[in-house]
Amino acid sequence: MKKRTLVYTLSVSALVLGLAAMGFAQEAAEGGHHANSGAQMKDFMWRCIDFAALVAIAVWALKKADVKGTLAARREGIEKTLKEAVEAKEAAEKKFAEYSTRLDEANKEIEVISANMKREGELEKERIIAEAKEAAARIKAQAEAAAEQEVLKAKDELRAEAARLAVELAEQKIKQNIAKGDQDKLVGDYISKVVTLH
Repeated sequence: MKKRTLVYTLSVSALVLGLAAMGFAQEAAEGGHHANSGAQMKDFMWRCIDFAALVAIAVWALKKADVKGTLAARREGIEKTLKEAVEAKEAAEKKFAEYSTRLDEANKEIEVISANMKREGELEKERIIAEAKEAAARIKAQAEAAAEQEVLKAKDELRAEAARLAVELAEQKIKQNIAKGDQDKLVGDYISKVVTLH
């Protein structure tokens, strides 16, 4: 590679020198100034040598700086960075897909839990209503039984009171209707019956 660069540099330098020499030769052939022509040729030769030396130094400096190696390293660095970026993108997409799947599963679980809670709430509501109806029926039955007991008690009390009043009324009527003699007769009849029975 170094050989090819050196050959290329020398070829360019030789071509420039050749073209310059041909130009001076043509000028001399046309009858230019012979005295100045040698000095000009000498000046031109030194300039070509300076130019060739400058090109050689530039080529040597570029080789020393290893521009190609630096560019290759830079290219490798860029390729590596791009590869890492692609891998990071793929990993991020994979993570996104994974989290998206997890989110979908979580949403489904939330829907199932919500449906279960709603169903359990409805069942609990129905159970509470059924218990309330049973309690209301029990209370109603107890109230009816208590009311019936109170009615029976009141009837018994009324009967007892009616019987007591009837006895009192009968006593009063009997006292009013029976004379003293009738009383003695009734007592005597009662005593004779008792004696007879014994």
